[in-house]
Amino acid sequence: MLFVGESAKTKIDELRSTEAFGPDYFVRVSVTSGGCSGLSYTMDFDNESKENDQVFEDNGVKIVTDLRSFLYLCNTTLEFSGGLDGKGFVFNNPNASRTCGCGESFAV
Repeated sequence: MLFVGESAKTKIDELRSTEAFGPDYFVRVSVTSGGCSGLSYTMDFDNESKENDQVFEDNGVKIVTDLRSFLYLCNTTLEFSGGLDGKGFVFNNPNASRTCGCGESFAV
């Protein structure tokens, strides 16, 4: 399961309305190779399902990931950190054994 915190839901709803993403759009998250710790998160709006997509809905937000990424993201909560020292969207991933200083990449 992937989870969506209240702060992330609020920001996603805001982006959905300002960027005019219709109801057929969902949040796609994935893990790619790269970053100083080895793996990085990606996130975007999408409206096309792919074979082997894993689909979840939490807090009124549909979130989709590919099967390979789900192995790294299982039980992760998506949050949003705003303000002067805010980092934007943050993945609280219990599977990460370490993260880099900027929080953009992780290792398992």
